[in-house]
Amino acid sequence: MLKTAAKIFIFVLVMATVSCVHTSPPLTEYALADTAIKAAKAVQAVRYSPGYWYEAEEAFRQAKILYNEREYEQARDLFNKARLAAEKSENSARLIRLRNGEVL
Repeated sequence: MLKTAAKIFIFVLVMATVSCVHTSPPLTEYALADTAIKAAKAVQAVRYSPGYWYEAEEAFRQAKILYNEREYEQARDLFNKARLAAEKSENSARLIRLRNGEVL
């Protein structure tokens, strides 16, 4: 009887320990995506590169929702997607404005 109780206690202890493991919040990814979106907005990416801009904005919006729901793995992926799309949007907008002779 004592061996069975000890096995049950160890099982419960292991399960409690495993359930406490979690993913840390993607704070760096959040900050980088936010900065990239602000940089893209500063060069009017909404006007000059709407496709990439929409992709960045939508991914960032969804990532913030997942972040608030503590779905950190999915949020991290979407923050990275938003950052990349925002960077593409910014670069595209800068290139188009440069070709048009606009001063940034």
